[in-house]
Amino acid sequence: MRIALFQPDIAGNVGTILRLGACFGVGVDIIEPCGFPFSDRGLKRAGMDYAADAECVRHIDWDAFRAVLSGRLILLTTHGGTRLPDARFEAGDVLLMGSESAGAPPFVHEAAALSVRIPLRAGFRSLNVAVAAGIALAEAMRQTGSFPE
Repeated sequence: MRIALFQPDIAGNVGTILRLGACFGVGVDIIEPCGFPFSDRGLKRAGMDYAADAECVRHIDWDAFRAVLSGRLILLTTHGGTRLPDARFEAGDVLLMGSESAGAPPFVHEAAALSVRIPLRAGFRSLNVAVAAGIALAEAMRQTGSFPE
């Protein structure tokens, strides 16, 4: 299982997701361009010393990412047709998060095998991308029995 970030805008979120990946043994794919310098101080601060232990692969663009993608692409989006509790995950899934400012463009939606949304109370639009990644990863790992021992 992996987490992929499509053109992330906020270094702190990427750092938090790198920390999440390191703690759970899940690789992280960064699909560039990023909205910040990748060596940004906010990235290091959020990832703390954990980020160095994350398996992180940077892809120059969407096409480069797609060329090496293995497993199903599961898009986490506020427009997802499947509620997270109803989604069925597989061990090789790649959980893709759109950018904080623009989400995922139509061509990314079209490439996804499944579009999943985290149900929220009425009147609330979305969660922070790092929080959403953690919630979705926890459910996917629970279903696949892949939490670390």
